Amino acid sequence: MTEKPDDLICVGAIAGAFGVRGEVRLKSFCATPEDIETYAPLCTEDGARSFYVRLMRPIKGGFAARLGGVETKEQADALRGTRLYAPRDRLPALPDDEFYHADLIGLDVFDTGGALLGRVKAVLNHGAGDLLEVQLAGQSRTVLLPFTLAAVPTVDLAARRIVADPPEGLL
Repeated sequence: MTEKPDDLICVGAIAGAFGVRGEVRLKSFCATPEDIETYAPLCTEDGARSFYVRLMRPIKGGFAARLGGVETKEQADALRGTRLYAPRDRLPALPDDEFYHADLIGLDVFDTGGALLGRVKAVLNHGAGDLLEVQLAGQSRTVLLPFTLAAVPTVDLAARRIVADPPEGLL
């Protein structure tokens, strides 16, 4: 694959081997988890390896899957922790109020008065909705900003900026 990293979206990760015949335990980050198979071939972040994916069956926390070129338990184990990426043009277009996490990381965050608060370092989800991890301007600490319409009324991807109205006491 020759895509630039900006053209790749992380769609899943390999959690290790599943069984002894080269299957992997695959976590899908797709809105419809089964769709990960349709975006193949998937590649590593550096593009050095790519894999065709065949989902075998659902298992706790993901899927048992076969990856092209992975034939043994040892090969599957060696891929533990590998994130898998798909080119953006293979993924569905999103509605105006939805964003790929990769598009939010690195955006500047301003308050409703125009003052720079910081920059989005990561997008997290621990089960209760997305949180933006914001590295505060001029500081080493980060804060977790709920990614809700009330706390983040504006996301302007073209201008690479977010307008935030943080909950009282967050900053």
